[in-house]
Amino acid sequence: MSSIGIIGAGAIGSAFAKALAVKGLKAIISNSRGPASLADLARELGPSITPGTREQAAAQDIVLVAVNWSKLPTALAGLPDFGGRIVIDANNPIEAPRFEPAQLHGRTSSEIFAELVPGARVVKAFNHLPAHLIADDPQAEGGRRVLFFAADDAGAKAAVSGLIEQLGFFGIDLGSLEAGGKLVQIPGGPLPVHNLVKMG
Repeated sequence: MSSIGIIGAGAIGSAFAKALAVKGLKAIISNSRGPASLADLARELGPSITPGTREQAAAQDIVLVAVNWSKLPTALAGLPDFGGRIVIDANNPIEAPRFEPAQLHGRTSSEIFAELVPGARVVKAFNHLPAHLIADDPQAEGGRRVLFFAADDAGAKAAVSGLIEQLGFFGIDLGSLEAGGKLVQIPGGPLPVHNLVKMG
């Protein structure tokens, strides 16, 4: 079983941690304020989720990053090369509270994100649903809630697809990081925010 790290303990990072905790899957969660600030969240989520440093989270086999877009460079600065490990890009190029789109100058957000995680095999996933739908029971509507993912590396895709299945969701492969990333990017993509369920 791959070890899991989470960088960012906001809505999406915490929801992903809760989904893992429900299945008893272990993870190290981190934020910019340090492990002590996450003690209450860890108590709430249970024993499989451990607060750690950003460096500890980044050292795991699969690392989910969910940070406000403008803070991504700072959140990822100075980390060692990922050396072929998998990094899940769960970010969107918008800023709360006004949700204004960032200027990407014709590029996808995942292209820009990939430059911040040298050596990583990037998979776009867990960014297209509101946080509560990631934390909630993925079979609440009588089928399995759909999660989209996209990547250029087949092995990374297989690993994240397996994790999505373990969590009880139904994963759909959208192809390459560029093509699939455009489909699920907020804003602009046609697929985000729809709570789609695979029946049967």
